[in-house]
Amino acid sequence: MRNDEYMRSEPGRGPRGGRGPRGGHWGHGPGPGEPGAFPRRRGGRRSRGDVRIAVLLLLAEEPMHGYQLMETIVERSGGRWHPSPGAIYPTLSQLEDEGLVTMTAAGGGRRQAALTEEGRALVEREAGSWADPFAGRSDGADDVDLRGEIGQLHEAVRVVARTGTDDQRKAAAALLAEARRKVYLVLAGESVPDGAPDAAGGEAR
Repeated sequence: MRNDEYMRSEPGRGPRGGRGPRGGHWGHGPGPGEPGAFPRRRGGRRSRGDVRIAVLLLLAEEPMHGYQLMETIVERSGGRWHPSPGAIYPTLSQLEDEGLVTMTAAGGGRRQAALTEEGRALVEREAGSWADPFAGRSDGADDVDLRGEIGQLHEAVRVVARTGTDDQRKAAAALLAEARRKVYLVLAGESVPDGAPDAAGGEAR
């Protein structure tokens, strides 16, 4: 298999193949790379509880479809949290199954979520005990975007694999091997020496 074939990414697929419960379309909005497409998620991964609370609090303000929920969460979190469709739409499905949310057609193939009386009563009763889901995490994880860095690294390696010379591909492979070794050193709590390997795999002077 050629390097460029190996590195080619396959387009991601939405939850349940892009369809909502009982076969209805969720209406995810524009696809990746299309005008108005939602940006790839950056920031720390949040728990299911955070997503659930954020959705309930926002729907208590007004009905929204999934894309609106994702945009609003990004705004309220100051850009620290970019939830994916894979986090939002299953949460809406679960809330609908629990009778806390209703889903209705909103035009453009989208379905709009709104709180039921039971859902609104839940928010009024329990919201005071919920932590702010839009605030930064106390462990500081939101300040380090490892997923974003990996994505950028993957793109750089993909370009080298497709267009680089043999020597450049060998140098890139040596860099990746050294980076992997150093990451494990960080995890083990050991000091990481400065410097990067040269094309032959040795440390740069």
